[in-house]
Amino acid sequence: MNAEAQFFQNTTEVLPSPQDLAHARSQLISTLPGPGNGLERVREHIQTDLVPAFDRHNKVANYYGFVTGGTTPASLMADHIAVDHDQSTMVHLPKDSIAVEVEDCALQMLCQLVDLEPEQWPHRIFTTGATASNILGLACGREYVLKRAAAANGYGDVSVADDGLPEAMRKAGINKIQVLTEMPHSSLRKAASVVGLGRSCVLDVGLTDAAHRFDFEALEAALSEPGTASIVSISCAEINTGFFATSGDDMQRIRQLCDQYGAWMHVDAAFGLMARVLPQCDAYSILNEGVRGMELADSITGDAHKLLNVPYDCGFFFSKHLALATEVFQNNNAAYLSVATGSETRAIPSPLNIGIENSRRFRALPVYATLTAYGRDGYRDMMDRQVKLARAIASYIESSPDYELLPKDNPIENVYIIALFRATDPKLNEDLVQRINATRTTYVSGTQWDGRPAARFAVASWQVQVERELATVKEVLENPRATTEDL
Repeated sequence: MNAEAQFFQNTTEVLPSPQDLAHARSQLISTLPGPGNGLERVREHIQTDLVPAFDRHNKVANYYGFVTGGTTPASLMADHIAVDHDQSTMVHLPKDSIAVEVEDCALQMLCQLVDLEPEQWPHRIFTTGATASNILGLACGREYVLKRAAAANGYGDVSVADDGLPEAMRKAGINKIQVLTEMPHSSLRKAASVVGLGRSCVLDVGLTDAAHRFDFEALEAALSEPGTASIVSISCAEINTGFFATSGDDMQRIRQLCDQYGAWMHVDAAFGLMARVLPQCDAYSILNEGVRGMELADSITGDAHKLLNVPYDCGFFFSKHLALATEVFQNNNAAYLSVATGSETRAIPSPLNIGIENSRRFRALPVYATLTAYGRDGYRDMMDRQVKLARAIASYIESSPDYELLPKDNPIENVYIIALFRATDPKLNEDLVQRINATRTTYVSGTQWDGRPAARFAVASWQVQVERELATVKEVLENPRATTEDL
């Protein structure tokens, strides 16, 4: 057993100790060696000095920060193989490597896992994460809405990809492009900035008394604004609460409005999409309804390194508009990137022509491995355990006089994988997150709710066992003041 394996064996701590962090910082090398230190010395340095100062979210189940999954054994095994063989999944060269075909099979199975027909989503690709996937969604949406506007205004075809955004908007007779949403993740505004629309184009049209749901009157009023093209982005699910923005009927209504006004319908489902894996039953009826109608969208963002539990970094993107994607992302006039075809393989688009990166690692192999190893039933069981643990934590918080479950009057049946809460004692609440995390046996994220500090458990690890993890959570929450010396 190597030093790293020995270190992590039987660990229950989610965070490194202050001493481990201090030691690692003291041993960091920032001056390039002349002759080099050699493989064995570097291996010893990393395993002995640096590894103890990493967080252990992949080693224990009680890391509830952000929405951070772990790494299933199958995906870990496959990632080692992917690194060992170092395949470039840039161009589909069927006579040279099967790597891009593995990626395509993994994406087909991923569609099937979340009950989407692969044939309806011909533009499918792995990305670095949901931020990159949202960039793809807005880039495709930007192209689509200007083409629709140009056609509606009686002009010829326009192309942002060829002409640039200002010229394409002028040709289409459009003064403004807006992204209409409700309680968006911060990455949506970042994506809007990257694709040239600007952060200020992202407009929140949520209800006043239920901000995570669309105000349809406000939505239609914005869609009908003259001289304006729109992308509608649906948050699935909201990052603080895990609440879903829509019902199946809402999705139908949004689809109709998008068709009527020439808008692109995008779903930011970084972690919400996996709710489609849950069984159809009374216990999950609210969650089932929250992800009904996803197939009506033009594009969907997802994160595999969250609830699919594959290694960072791995997101994915699905769209129904392959030709449009090729127009936006193709590499023109590069003969050395030409695609070889052969009768031994069906047509698969080269990833460099339908996504951001030319240089791409083989992040598909861990997804392929984990889906084939555990199948639909394995992931359904995993999701079931995660939701049950989140609801058990929420129920405990709701019953405790020391804590308040958020939002107020939130039925347990609404809980997906997130339990949002705060301490009833205002002084304790000020540093509640730090006190919990200082135990180093449980980790939560801090946030703001109604203008006050709050904490959130986000259950995402494949390792969770409901009763075992709940016991640890209860122990930590019942003794938060015991950690003051570590603050």
